Amino acid sequence: MALDFSTWTPHPHRAALLAEIHARPFRPTSTPARFLRFAFLTTVEQATAARGRVAELCIAAGELPPGPATKHHRATLPGVGGLPLELTYEQHGEFVTFDFTFSGTDVPFTPEAGQIAHLLPDIGEPGQHIVSVDLCLASFGTEFRAPFDQASLAASKVRKGAAVIASDFRADSAGFVRWLVINKDLDENAAGALCQRVIEIETYRTLALLGLPEAIRLAPHTARIEWELAEISAAMSGSQGYAEDTALLIQLTKLAADLEADVAASAYRFGATRAYDDIVTQRLRAVGEESVGNYSTITSFLTRRSTPALRTCRSIEQRQAELSKKLSRGANLLRTRVDVEIEQQNSELLHSMNARASMQLRLQQTVEGLSVAAISYYVVSLLGYVFKAMTEAGWPIDPNIAMGISVPFVLVGIWWLVRRVRRRHSED
Repeated sequence: MALDFSTWTPHPHRAALLAEIHARPFRPTSTPARFLRFAFLTTVEQATAARGRVAELCIAAGELPPGPATKHHRATLPGVGGLPLELTYEQHGEFVTFDFTFSGTDVPFTPEAGQIAHLLPDIGEPGQHIVSVDLCLASFGTEFRAPFDQASLAASKVRKGAAVIASDFRADSAGFVRWLVINKDLDENAAGALCQRVIEIETYRTLALLGLPEAIRLAPHTARIEWELAEISAAMSGSQGYAEDTALLIQLTKLAADLEADVAASAYRFGATRAYDDIVTQRLRAVGEESVGNYSTITSFLTRRSTPALRTCRSIEQRQAELSKKLSRGANLLRTRVDVEIEQQNSELLHSMNARASMQLRLQQTVEGLSVAAISYYVVSLLGYVFKAMTEAGWPIDPNIAMGISVPFVLVGIWWLVRRVRRRHSED
């Protein structure tokens, strides 16, 4: 019997997993070309609205619109002035991007991107604007120095000299960070891949720096917690008694709660910063840089300019982690001391209770002895009436002698009876 795998039940995510690797393919690009990218930080609702706006543009252009769960969509829109225009929409974890590509047409690096905005369709304002990139893919022979500020210009040969990339990482008057890619020997596939990687480098290196404002905000909070922890630690060495240790434990617990609130608020941002920085590093490694003259390579420039900010984020994150450990150790120490003091108080209380129980036992034994004597007295008195009655009835008995003889028997009997009752209560 032949294998019939058509009857197998596929995993519900199998198709999506297979498609993920092809979700953002490199686009073959002819030289020259112009790329404009906009990135916006969005909520889930804003990303959904942005995808809806892309669907409207596609329908108006007679193109297939993106589906309700589509995170990557590409469509050709009618250009203005005869320029073919391609729109690429991507939805990421916390941001969306709109890429507009003018390919195969000589759109010079000047005028600036802001002056050709009339060539682009209205995408509205999907969220908080964070990235604007203007990348020009130019033919070999183009001068890469002229468009940039020489003081901050970085340039590299890539793909073993097949192209040159350059940028000054400064925003122009319209807010775009400009990049120039000069193609010498790249085919359309390699050129498209290089341009996409360069755009991603600019996008992710900007997003990576979002952790810096959070680190700056948390720095005084972290310093305050460190200072207060040092004060509490000094007070712990001289504290005496349950009350002082309990007060210090309350203060330490409050500090730990404040720190955990800061950690919870910054964990995502610092985690995203690390992830974005890793992507930038990976993209720079993929392009394979070589130096151009005396100019800094893109990697060395970003290392020199961005690394201090990223180290600040890592420093705050590490300080928070160390503080959390120190607070935990301090709280455990204080809690142990408080528990020992409580146990000592409990021991003293038990000792006091034992002393009281011993006293009660002795008192009970005294009462039992008195009660035996009292009951025996009443019993003997009753027997005296019986003996007197027997004498009057003619019995040859002296009531006084009979009462005296009965006393030891009554005492023994009453003592045995009381002891038996006490034992029965103890067993119950």
